[in-house]
Amino acid sequence: MEILFAKSVYTLNKSNFIKTKSTFMKKIFTKVVLAFFGLCCSFGFSLAQSTTISGSVIDESYNDPLAGVNIVVKGKVVGTISDPEGNFSLSVDQAPPLTLVFSFIGFETQEIEITNATTANLQIAMAEQSLLGQEIVVSASRVEESILESPVSIEKMDILAIQNTASDNYYKGIANLKGVDVTTSSINFQIINARGFNSTGNTRFVQLTDGMDTQAPALNFPIGNLNGPSELDVESVEFIPGAASALYGPNAFNGILLVNSKSPFDYQGVSAFAKIGINHLSDSDLDAEGQEIGPGGTEPMYDFSVRYAKAFNNKFAFKVNFSYSQAEDWYGTNLQDQSSQNALSSGFNPGSNLVHAFGDEVSTNLALVGLAAGIDGLPNQVVSRTPYEERFLVDYGAENIKVNTGLHYRLNDKMELLYGLNYGYGTTVYSGAQRYSLANFSILQHKLELKGDNFFLRAYTTRENSGDSYIADLAGVLINREWKSDTQWFGEYAAAYGAALAGGSTDEAAHMLARGVADDGRLNPGTAEFDAALDRVTGQVIPNGSLFDDETNLYHAEGQYDFKNQIDFMGLQVGASYRLYDLNSNGTIFPDSSGNDITIQEIGAYAQLSKSLLEDRLKLTGSLRYDKNENFDAQLNPRLSGVFRVAENNNIRVSYQTGFRNPTTQGQHIDLNVLTAQLIGGLPQYAENYNAYENAYTVPSVNDFIAAVAADPLGSAALGNPANLALLDPVDRFNPVEPEQVQSIEIGYKAVIANKLFVDIAYYYNEFQDFIAQRQIRKSAGELDLSATTITEQNIRNAQTLLTPVVTPERINTFQIYTNVDQTVSAQGAAVGLEYMLNKGYKISGNYNWNRLNDDLGNGFLSEFNTPEHKFNVSFGNRKVTDKIGFNVTYRWQDEFLWESSFAIGDVPSVGTLDAQVSYKLSGLKSILKLGASNLTNERYVLNYGGPTIGSIYYLSITFDEFMN
Repeated sequence: MEILFAKSVYTLNKSNFIKTKSTFMKKIFTKVVLAFFGLCCSFGFSLAQSTTISGSVIDESYNDPLAGVNIVVKGKVVGTISDPEGNFSLSVDQAPPLTLVFSFIGFETQEIEITNATTANLQIAMAEQSLLGQEIVVSASRVEESILESPVSIEKMDILAIQNTASDNYYKGIANLKGVDVTTSSINFQIINARGFNSTGNTRFVQLTDGMDTQAPALNFPIGNLNGPSELDVESVEFIPGAASALYGPNAFNGILLVNSKSPFDYQGVSAFAKIGINHLSDSDLDAEGQEIGPGGTEPMYDFSVRYAKAFNNKFAFKVNFSYSQAEDWYGTNLQDQSSQNALSSGFNPGSNLVHAFGDEVSTNLALVGLAAGIDGLPNQVVSRTPYEERFLVDYGAENIKVNTGLHYRLNDKMELLYGLNYGYGTTVYSGAQRYSLANFSILQHKLELKGDNFFLRAYTTRENSGDSYIADLAGVLINREWKSDTQWFGEYAAAYGAALAGGSTDEAAHMLARGVADDGRLNPGTAEFDAALDRVTGQVIPNGSLFDDETNLYHAEGQYDFKNQIDFMGLQVGASYRLYDLNSNGTIFPDSSGNDITIQEIGAYAQLSKSLLEDRLKLTGSLRYDKNENFDAQLNPRLSGVFRVAENNNIRVSYQTGFRNPTTQGQHIDLNVLTAQLIGGLPQYAENYNAYENAYTVPSVNDFIAAVAADPLGSAALGNPANLALLDPVDRFNPVEPEQVQSIEIGYKAVIANKLFVDIAYYYNEFQDFIAQRQIRKSAGELDLSATTITEQNIRNAQTLLTPVVTPERINTFQIYTNVDQTVSAQGAAVGLEYMLNKGYKISGNYNWNRLNDDLGNGFLSEFNTPEHKFNVSFGNRKVTDKIGFNVTYRWQDEFLWESSFAIGDVPSVGTLDAQVSYKLSGLKSILKLGASNLTNERYVLNYGGPTIGSIYYLSITFDEFMN
């Protein structure tokens, strides 16, 4: 049914399919509703004899009642939970016999067969158990299986791990899982990755919350936990490192993270969380003038969440979550120079480009200024405009409001219909190709899902609103230009510099004097004039200002059916999906203004077979997925795996996996003026629209040409010097952008030894093809004769237009275009995880990760592997030292590594941080008090070059749960 559903959608003609958004949504949800009624008919609404069961559940060790125990009928969706006194009652539309499954985190799951139509006073005693290797995961194979038997590497955080993490929140605690890389753009914006090629906007990784993709549709990367569930509503987190496209489709390239929230049927009642903390303790970073960079002292932090869930007659249930957090964000304090090659012999650099200061991206060569102004004798020296530090241009008042709701209705014992809403709103800072102040942005998701024991049908939409978000780099440039044009500023600088040299000043002193002259009257931060200018440039949309105006939407429908109830000699699952991006940037990112509606459609379908052999000692699994994006050729992604049990609780696994990622929505359709280049998508029509390849040359070769001209004593005639022209590298054209590919082989071993030690070892080897990259070109006004042996006036005139990037609408000469790198590169790595259960509930665990890039891209491309070669973490804790006291301590270390991105390139120093927390149970209040610290020693560090400087967080929290045991 799911495959037929996808085919029927795909065969619709695109132009007829979406004339309006409302028409599209009507058609999608009509398909879902029709499929729903079809399933209702196929299953039928049972009128069979009912069975009624009641009883109680206790803790076997203490004879205390257990509240919140999950009680379900095996093979159905119907179930209930035990109340605060441990009692339960349940009515099922099925005659006996049937099986009840009793499950609770930290206790051994029990299955009880019911043989009487009326069973009362059933007494269930549940025993605590070690969960070593027994956790059940779903994401690895899209079916339930023991983590010990998973065919690929997978990590899981359950409720207990979430509650007892040593980090200051559960999402940051994901960094302690084996194989995880975490990059921080701001205090509430963390990006998850695995196995290299990390970035602050990771388009190679997929994150799902209750099955919904959390990417921002205009950016195509997950937005962390900015609209995800609060700690009160998270049931589990599953993490798969490595390629997963065979089951999850496009962009599941480096891995996938699944966050599963709590069902209101299984987790009822009121729960609340409040935390107060401090950060910016003893800020010590200084700017170039020795002034402290930071808020100037310790800042408070606040975090509050409340959840309420209620079920009625085990038929209808709802939940409502609300969260609010506020803090002074981490500051961008890196004032290192990215253009040190422009420095004088003394080390002073008039052409500096500081990482966290903006406006100095605009630079020129003094010799070229002299060439244009007729000033002789100016040196071959790059000079940049004076920048403004980031702290004066962005809003560091981090804030996050989240609302998550769910409505669940059990149509019968076999099917449940649910509606979900996730909403996130706030202000934060994000590092990408530039630094962005995401002010008053919002992400809204709606979901409708029908599910049973062996199937689901799901449709959802993600709706993005950029609010008052703007580019901080561009704001600095525009404030400078609003005050004084680049032409005037550089002209004044050149004249003052020449006069100072003539008056006997040293080179360095002449540059300093010239800057003072050119900057005379410049707008100073903290003044009313500066604030007014900042408001103007951040209040106007790109390119006149730095403001985004984006409301891009994503629509997605998918389904899966598991034939486990029809086939018992093997496993068979099939599924299909449909996705549509509706780009609505109002011309600030895409060429979608003036009624130009841009959409992107994708379809996919997959099947998976599994079979156990050799008396269940060997399990083989094969998957194959087909995906088609309307702009690219179809993709086939297979996965083959085998798990062999060499002894009880000792398994060896081998897998071959493939993955791909489509060019992002921007990689396909961007058309954006960023003042130094026109960014255009890699689809062929954009280069054709601008005739971009006519008389075009690679920008690196143009830069070499400009440097040679500036150093040439011929003056303006140097523009036609054949020796200089020979440095130019003509561009015929770049191939249209295509999807990027990866093939991966993984070998692993998992074992539980003596019911005390859990071991997980894995090695992987990845091979990548068709890396997606961007290349810059610049056009001359007319054809250059590169074969000329003498200086010609035509070459001089046309070469003149190469000297400066021009992106005015009437004449654009510089383009940055998405394409692919024609080179195969490989990477490899290994991970080792150990968990040991000591006596009396103490546990020590740790993992070590090794990742290495075997080749780089060469040809001037950035490899952007951005992952430390070595890292490890160690945890020690006990959630029940006594009935009331628990603790957890984690030490995390990573090696120094090179960070490469289009925003900044530099070394990220090695760092070790210590997180710790102590908890105290207030039984009478059904609450837990927690005192903790993230980065206990307050070591200041960065996780990505160009990212913020991170310090410590010290906090005190209290969590109330009326079902707390």
